[in-house]
Amino acid sequence: MGILYQATNFTGWAIWFFVLFALMAFNEFGRSTKWGGIILFLIVPIVLTIFVWPTTAAPGNEYGTGNWFNWVKTYSALAGCLWFMFIRYKPSFAKKKWALFLPAFILAINILEASIRDFQCFTYGAWNGARVNNLWLMSGPWNIMNGIAGLLNIITICGWAGIFVSKDKTKDMIWPDMIWSWIVAYDLWNFAYTYNCIADHSFYCGLALLLSCTIPAFFIKKGAWLQHRAQTLALWIMFVMTVPSFADRIAPVSTTHNSTAFFIVSLLSLIANAALAIYQFNKIFKNKLNPLKDEIYKDTEVYKKVVEENI
Repeated sequence: MGILYQATNFTGWAIWFFVLFALMAFNEFGRSTKWGGIILFLIVPIVLTIFVWPTTAAPGNEYGTGNWFNWVKTYSALAGCLWFMFIRYKPSFAKKKWALFLPAFILAINILEASIRDFQCFTYGAWNGARVNNLWLMSGPWNIMNGIAGLLNIITICGWAGIFVSKDKTKDMIWPDMIWSWIVAYDLWNFAYTYNCIADHSFYCGLALLLSCTIPAFFIKKGAWLQHRAQTLALWIMFVMTVPSFADRIAPVSTTHNSTAFFIVSLLSLIANAALAIYQFNKIFKNKLNPLKDEIYKDTEVYKKVVEENI
């Protein structure tokens, strides 16, 4: 912990694990039944919008949750969850190519927004660290490195045409071509983004939040990573909008503010995404595939297993 974050005590770790398992538990509640999703991603946000967020996320508040970006991010995440529910529970939507393309498009836009933010943080020139818009950050080459990694992550999004709805009672949105290698590359990139741009909040919105969707994707419901990601992200953002002081006052865990740590984290992100892009495009050229239409990993065992478990 001394490399990436300031040392934390037992209470700090207990809070972190509580956040992790709470996100996973509510994600399961939201995906297990249609009404679970409606309650979490429609009814609760309406109540919070009317009675809570106008106060906790008011413009100009000291925690920075009142800016337009946080409000837009909140509702875009919720819109993604609701759209995925349309695909899951309306069979006619699951058969339309444009409806299946939208999840990939939403994912790409979200990655692009974060990549632009990394580039923007470089332009601040905060070479020794500074607070910008109520958040501590340190500008450096890591911003450029991770911004490029994010762009590589976007161009390796593939196989959206193969999205389908599982035949079991949970009716999950399954994306079999989104295999473990892409998920790992995304996680490394997104963690580096949070570390670079939301540094002293990344213990939660980086480590805990990413694990809360990656663990279910690997061990609970394989093939449904994007669904897990959308729901846990929406849950976290709603919590932050409701309790904006959490990461700054209630349970703060800051980074070490060490330039070497920033560099290493973004270097790993860039290497992983560059390696994935090289491997994937080699596979595309070798098998003469169309990345906009074809599923790239259809011949792999992991792809076949995901399909077999959900048809």
